[in-house]
Amino acid sequence: MPHPATGWFDRLPATRCVAEFSLWSADLCNMAVELERIAPHADMLHIDVADGVFAPALLFFPDLVSAIRARSNLPMHVHLMVEDAILLTQIEQFAESGADLITIHAESRKAPEAVNLIRSRGILAGAVLRVESPLELVVPLLPEISMVTLLGTAIGVKGQGLSDAAPGRIAMMRRMTAASSHRQIVAADGGIRENSVPLLVSSGAQTVVLGSLAFAAPDLAQRIAWLHALPVL
Repeated sequence: MPHPATGWFDRLPATRCVAEFSLWSADLCNMAVELERIAPHADMLHIDVADGVFAPALLFFPDLVSAIRARSNLPMHVHLMVEDAILLTQIEQFAESGADLITIHAESRKAPEAVNLIRSRGILAGAVLRVESPLELVVPLLPEISMVTLLGTAIGVKGQGLSDAAPGRIAMMRRMTAASSHRQIVAADGGIRENSVPLLVSSGAQTVVLGSLAFAAPDLAQRIAWLHALPVL
C-alpha cells in the first residue's frame, strides 16, 4: 500500500506555502481521477471527518480513506470533527485506514488522551481550534503536536467568508509556536479564497487548506504556482 516516505513531515517545504488539498471539494464520484490530477501539485491531502453532531456535515468514513490510501502516496491529514464519545475509536479506525497525521479539536475534554493515542500509533498528532475558541486551549498540547489548524469560519459549513479575527489569530499562533523544539506548522482552514490567502500567508499561515480554490481552478498548475509565489514568514 502506498505511503509517504519516512520523515515526510520534516521535508515539507519551509520556504513556500504548503499546498494542502481538501478532498471534500473533489469530484467525489471520480476520486481516483481527482487524486491523479492533483498528484503533481499537492503536498498533502486533507480529509475532513464529521459525525453530524460535533459538526453539521457527515463526512469521510474509514473505508473510503483506506481506498484513497491505496491510490496515493501523498501524506494524508485526517481532521476529526467528532463527539468525545467516539473520538478515541475514530482515531483507531483512521489510524488503521492509513492516516499519516490526525488532528483533533483542542476543545475536546479528551484532547490530551487523544493526542497520546495518536502518537502511540506512530502517527503525527495535531490540534484544531474553532474560530470562536481561545488560542490558550491548545497550549497544553503544543509539546506533543506537529500541526495547529485554526478555523477561519464556522465549523463544517462550506462557502463562508473569512472571519475578521482569523489573520490576527494566525499571527498570534505563529508566535506561540516559535519556541517549539520540533517543527510545527500553523495551518489556516476555512474562508480560503483568492483574496484571503495572501492575507493569511502574510500573517503567518504555513499552509492553507485548499478546497474549491484548487479543485475548481481553470488552470490548476497556474493556481499552485501563484500559491508558491506568495511570500511566507
